[in-house]
Amino acid sequence: MSTRSIYIASPEGETGKSTVTLGVLDLLVRQVRRVGVFRAVSRVPDPPSSDAGVDAPRDHVLEMLLAHDGVDLAYEDAVGVTYDDVHADPESALSRIVDRYHAVAERCDAVVVVGTDYTDVTGATELAFNARVAANLGAPVLLVTSGRDRSLDEVRALNRLAVGELRANHAQPVGVVVNRSGPGVLAGAARMSEDGLPVWTIPEEPFLHAPTVARLTEAVEGSLMLGDPDLMAREVLDVIVGAMSFEHVLDHLADGAVVITPGDRADVLLGLLSAHAAATFPSLAGIVLTGGYVPRGVIAQLLSALGPRVPVVATRLDTFTAARRAAETHGYVTVGATRKIDVARALFEQHVDGEALLARLDVPRTPVVTPLMFEYGLIERARADRKRVVLPEGDDDRILRAASTVLARGIADLVILGDEATIRARAAELGLDIDAATVLSPTDPEHVENFAAEYARLRAHKGMTLERAREIVTDVSYFGTMMVHLGLADGMVSGAAHTTAHTIRPSFEIVRTAPGVSVVSSVFLMCLPDRVLVYGDCAVVPDPTAEQLADIAISSAATAAQFGVDPRVAMLSYSTGASGSGADVDKVRTATELVRERRADLSVEGPIQYDAAVDASVAASKLPESSVAGRATVFIFPDLNTGNNTYKAVQRSAGAVAIGPVLQGLNKPVNDLSRGALVADIVSTVTITAIQAQAPSPGAAQEETA
Repeated sequence: MSTRSIYIASPEGETGKSTVTLGVLDLLVRQVRRVGVFRAVSRVPDPPSSDAGVDAPRDHVLEMLLAHDGVDLAYEDAVGVTYDDVHADPESALSRIVDRYHAVAERCDAVVVVGTDYTDVTGATELAFNARVAANLGAPVLLVTSGRDRSLDEVRALNRLAVGELRANHAQPVGVVVNRSGPGVLAGAARMSEDGLPVWTIPEEPFLHAPTVARLTEAVEGSLMLGDPDLMAREVLDVIVGAMSFEHVLDHLADGAVVITPGDRADVLLGLLSAHAAATFPSLAGIVLTGGYVPRGVIAQLLSALGPRVPVVATRLDTFTAARRAAETHGYVTVGATRKIDVARALFEQHVDGEALLARLDVPRTPVVTPLMFEYGLIERARADRKRVVLPEGDDDRILRAASTVLARGIADLVILGDEATIRARAAELGLDIDAATVLSPTDPEHVENFAAEYARLRAHKGMTLERAREIVTDVSYFGTMMVHLGLADGMVSGAAHTTAHTIRPSFEIVRTAPGVSVVSSVFLMCLPDRVLVYGDCAVVPDPTAEQLADIAISSAATAAQFGVDPRVAMLSYSTGASGSGADVDKVRTATELVRERRADLSVEGPIQYDAAVDASVAASKLPESSVAGRATVFIFPDLNTGNNTYKAVQRSAGAVAIGPVLQGLNKPVNDLSRGALVADIVSTVTITAIQAQAPSPGAAQEETA
């Protein structure tokens, strides 16, 4: 397949081009296996010159794009030339850009080329130079313009001029994105077709341009005096000068604000810290003390005793200069800015028709399924029929970070368990947006009473009393499971801070197994570089009987189908076909026959060795007539020891992405996290749970039939 590319260009600076570039990169990663990124002109040396030193600045946009999971390129390979090169000899620079681009294109199926940023002024010819580069690369151009502080007519005139400039220099525009658009531009979007080109509008989102506390601290030449260094990454949404009396400062406070105040105003400082700690007042991003004054004596002792987490920064600059510099400081979408990346992706997905853009680029979808393609497909499925997932561990920062991502990308609606004031305050402190989540206390009297009555009814045969049930259901795992059972949530994800037993035991007691299923089991979705396989059971049942093994196989086939994997089931053993004997092989043979009796429609083979299940040449010699051998997609292990070790071996040795464990066999979805789960793992598990919840409840289906 020849390399497809797209050139992202703008006619001016500050268009938010990185937001659009990230969105286009996401689109291509879902479509082809190997996606590259190329920066035609950069502000920084490439490769960095020996006298630049190890701290030479790097292109933050390029670094952010190269950090994308779907890109595998070194920074030095992804840069064409510098602005100095273009100034010195434009023709030579153009020739070098083309050469370096083709070196990247040879390794990729598609390349996103990022144009200049107008940070080094080259005059009115900068867009023309971008057009010439695009034409010489044979890359169609997606034009990004800014609608900020512009009327609809002004935007249309700018688009017309820019498209004309591209065409005059032999570039091929394929569409226009008007980013940072105000209400007037958004309202007139339908009337903005530009000479047959599609025009998409993305609204202004101030958060994307907000600096972090760390960046603002650098701008005011300050240093952290007090507070949590981890909170220096929080975005600053407002800058307030607090030089008036404290009661008037209070009137101006806002969430995410940094207050700049003279360093000798101890009254204001102490008041700000008190307001920040109060649940009913805004959560500050930071405080800047000016003039070189820092608290001393008894005030310093008091501050030390208070131990504030909010960053308190000291600078020698005067208040006016510090405020001016802070106001002029802007933020970027950078590698570590998770929330900004989430917001940027969500804006692009909501406002740009990705399928229409891909059609104009004529990028065919590869027949293989990479891990990223699979994960993006899951997100799209979850969004299509959004479900409500409960997260019981609201006191874990990983859960809050994952919740922010899930909500920003529209994957699921969320209920987070815990004290609402504490959880929302911590989320604000971390710079996270969980406003759309419902936060519910597991000690809420009304719910506790209702849940206790239902739990006592369910467990009456075990002698459960209402009084004891009231105590049990306040446990977050039981509370969350009761929400799922009673339809207040569609699924539950827990385990980041609790054991597997603590997470899933309530589901055995309350949600219970689906009709016709004798055992709850699990699978891992194993995302290999070119396909997705299903492994079961690798996490729950230690030594299944033949009947349980058959259940696991049938449940695993259903799970595979639910996630788009055509189920061809291999019942694994240490021998293939009739070649071996013994209790372990006989168990697998019996389980295989049970599967065939219960589900004659399933493609199943067993007993079969792993190599015969995956390797067509081995399969041809051992089971030449089998429809499963050599092409199995669902692998059922004879016991937990084999399954757990095999999935980990494949994960580490083959570089597979293991998603799971995904619990199966329950009436409603409940999934367990590893206590070492990363934020990305939690997001994936919530996505899986939401998709599981889209299927009709087996118990409900049986009741309807009855």
